[in-house]
Amino acid sequence: MSKMEKSEPNNKENITSYAADPALLEILVCPQTKASLRYDAEKQELISDKAKCAYPIRNGIPVLIAEEAREL
Repeated sequence: MSKMEKSEPNNKENITSYAADPALLEILVCPQTKASLRYDAEKQELISDKAKCAYPIRNGIPVLIAEEAREL
């Protein structure tokens, strides 16, 4: 199999398994408030209720950059 034909898991499976990992969610915090985050599986985001914003999860990686968050 060539490098181009290499089989990779689809993004949805990768995102779900990575972001929904309870151990990961225990250590991730909002970069603005340092409060805990909750996972929204439908929107693939990590929600900061305290900061009233949602951080995207892209390619299975939480993007915890304030400028990338959307306001709630």
